[in-house]
Amino acid sequence: MLEIKHLKTLQLLAQTHSVNATAEALCMTQSALSHQIKQLEQQIGSPLFERKTKPIVFTPAGRLILQSAEEILPKLQYAERQLQAMQQGEVGRLLIGVDCHTCFDWLLPLVRHYQEKWSGVDLDILNSHQSSPLQELEQQQLDLVITSDPIQNPHLRFIPLFSYELIAILPPKHRLSERAFLTAADFADETLITYPVDLKKLDLFKQVLLPVDIQPRQIRHSELTLMILQNVSLGRGVCVLPRWLFNNMSEFSHLTAKSIGEQGLWTKLYAAVLRENADKAYIQDFIDLVADEMVL
Repeated sequence: MLEIKHLKTLQLLAQTHSVNATAEALCMTQSALSHQIKQLEQQIGSPLFERKTKPIVFTPAGRLILQSAEEILPKLQYAERQLQAMQQGEVGRLLIGVDCHTCFDWLLPLVRHYQEKWSGVDLDILNSHQSSPLQELEQQQLDLVITSDPIQNPHLRFIPLFSYELIAILPPKHRLSERAFLTAADFADETLITYPVDLKKLDLFKQVLLPVDIQPRQIRHSELTLMILQNVSLGRGVCVLPRWLFNNMSEFSHLTAKSIGEQGLWTKLYAAVLRENADKAYIQDFIDLVADEMVL
């Protein structure tokens, strides 16, 4: 019985208090609008408003339809905007899995800037250290994974974000402080303080220590970068961190930073996404934002 056009008609009548103005707003003739109103009144068996009153006085039936219009039309308008935004790639879900401890330090400031632009995107960041984020990505439990370990998978696409150098951080007056750079052998007599992750995932082990079968004398774990550096400051061991991260922690500037290897130890971060989602505007824009901002 009721149609969207009826709701819009009564809403405009309540706003304009004029059949002529309502007809003009609806791009209709007055006679066509009057016919529409009369037809609806016949269908519901009741007039919608008192004739020859100004402002318009709605009958109980008219007030009921007007109340429905005020509740339903805003929801329809919102749905239309959302559908349009989806079509243009301006709305969606972006659940980000983070497969590295230090990523949060640069990621959170970028997210704030991103959300200002893409307010229609439901974004969240999930700690994926203890899970299998790439598997969760393939199962669509995540929409993007930040990782340094790309794999061969026909369903996933790995997009380079940025490269950065990993450096050794030494306590003050450490025996290796005068070295131009450190080698794998230099870690053999050291206590290495690192995050609690599989050692095979750490670039120090993957690229430097394991190929020459060298292990640190002892390994200690800490979840927090601040505590890792605090323990190094107290002389309890050495650590390996991104140079950009160490440079931003001025309270530990008294510690000594050394490159690992003559050319330095470098790693690269990737954004992993499902191939069918790689061209979505809001996902591509997030990847571009990271690549542009993190020029190290």
